Amino acid sequence: MKTKKIVIDPITRIEGHLRAEVELDENNIVKDAFVSGQLFRGIEIILKNRDPRDAGLLAGRICGVCTNSHFRGAVSAVEDAYHIQIPKNAEIIRDLMAMALFIQDHVVHFYHLHLLDFVDVTSALGADAKLTTKEAHKYCSKPFRNSHSHYETVLQKLSNFVNAGKLGPFSNGYWGHDNYILTPEQNLILLSHYLEALKFQTNISKAIAIFGGKIPHPQSIVVGGVTSVADMLNPQRLNDYMFIIKEAKDFIDRAYLPDMKLLAIAYKDEIKAGLGRANGNFLCVGGYKFDSDQRLFCNGVIYEHNFTQIEEFDENKITEEVDRAWYNEKDEPFYTDLNDDGSLKTAKNDDKYSWIKAPRYDGKTMETGPLARVLISYSKDNKLIKSFVDDFLNDTDMTLLDLSTTIGRNCARAIESEYICEYIFKLISRLIQNIKYYDTDTWAKYDFNSCEQNTKGRVFLEVPRGVLSHFVGIKDAKIENFSVIAPTTWNATPRNFDGKRGAYEEALIGIKLSDPQKPLEVLKVLHSFDPCLACAVHIIDSKGKDLGRYKV
Repeated sequence: MKTKKIVIDPITRIEGHLRAEVELDENNIVKDAFVSGQLFRGIEIILKNRDPRDAGLLAGRICGVCTNSHFRGAVSAVEDAYHIQIPKNAEIIRDLMAMALFIQDHVVHFYHLHLLDFVDVTSALGADAKLTTKEAHKYCSKPFRNSHSHYETVLQKLSNFVNAGKLGPFSNGYWGHDNYILTPEQNLILLSHYLEALKFQTNISKAIAIFGGKIPHPQSIVVGGVTSVADMLNPQRLNDYMFIIKEAKDFIDRAYLPDMKLLAIAYKDEIKAGLGRANGNFLCVGGYKFDSDQRLFCNGVIYEHNFTQIEEFDENKITEEVDRAWYNEKDEPFYTDLNDDGSLKTAKNDDKYSWIKAPRYDGKTMETGPLARVLISYSKDNKLIKSFVDDFLNDTDMTLLDLSTTIGRNCARAIESEYICEYIFKLISRLIQNIKYYDTDTWAKYDFNSCEQNTKGRVFLEVPRGVLSHFVGIKDAKIENFSVIAPTTWNATPRNFDGKRGAYEEALIGIKLSDPQKPLEVLKVLHSFDPCLACAVHIIDSKGKDLGRYKV
């Protein structure tokens, strides 16, 4: 059987540098796939010998998108090492920042990083504004900004781009591709919300900044709690936060969720065919305390799409290998270059082809993220989310298994955004109740000099893209070693000697490309995971000039 290889490098509209090489048979069906992280991550090395109390400020620079997640992860790992229990208010404020980040990340991912895999911009130019308003009512009783005049304005903006000879933010698309199946009116609805989501992104960032001090790279999380007590006690600041979340909820309920229903109905055949489905192994560590008994997300492990048998998460089953990643046995960077023709070295089972390490759970590759959280929490009968999932599945004629697809991952994000909005208001009410009864503690006092000088800690968190874990070893009151396993590390894992594909690679198998020169189908699958490859960039000066110094 003849095979041919196509290379996509770099894959754009993601955070970081990702390369994909797929092998096609004579019918242009993907028979094998190799996905490679192309940028070295070195924050763990930079953290060595630092003061543990500074871990959050440095780890927060791992990514320009997930700043709050890594900041909190590093600080929480240090707190675990020192056995520090933070006040209830500090935990609530951290959760309020995290929940706002979930909403921001999900909306920005779909509209600005993934939408153009489904929407043909040039097709939208042929839409009828009046028919568009009718189309929008099929998916929502009160669609977002659904008027003839609004759609006419959007059409004029698109026409201006085209008449100027360029499509601006919509340039370099595969317009006219066979995989675009939406009608002009459906395309116009989604593009209208693309533009509205630009405003959404700005506003929701303000909500994070209210308690974080700034965004990105918030400053308020410290070992022992948070420093944003003044904002917590300021009624105007709390009202500002709630107002932003109410606006966000309105967009999610009347735009984001209906748009996902539109896609799920339009791409029903693709969903039922299971396109973009990985191996069915899912991991969630749970978290976000709702009350003494309930958590927003349940922990658990699913194997091979068996939703009736959920294992409890066991951190001792996690391993991380480097057999086929560019590291040596000492876990030091060890780059082995590409083939002479510029392709990845993948022919042999011991070839190294990615900077991404290979985490395994009980020896298996896992998928983590919103889809894993929805499947596991729903299957464990989590009352906080069950009705939201049921309503969406009923409205779109989908099953739980249907969510395990390219379109389904996006549906899971929208469902998650919907119930997170409900949860946020419960958190705010609890914070106000604490303040009402004079509980204003936001920091647990501790004496650093009395803390253990030789200890270690870890934390497992659910963040927008999935499971995040930070591990810290402290010796002589300094960080001796630091390790991070991020969500994309799980999903984009390379193979080991075991040859097991990770979620990215497995989800590509069986995809048929209508035009190998325009591999939209591959991009659509990979974008559905919301890849986040960029963790750190090393800046050097070839002349040996110092570019900056850091003093503890």
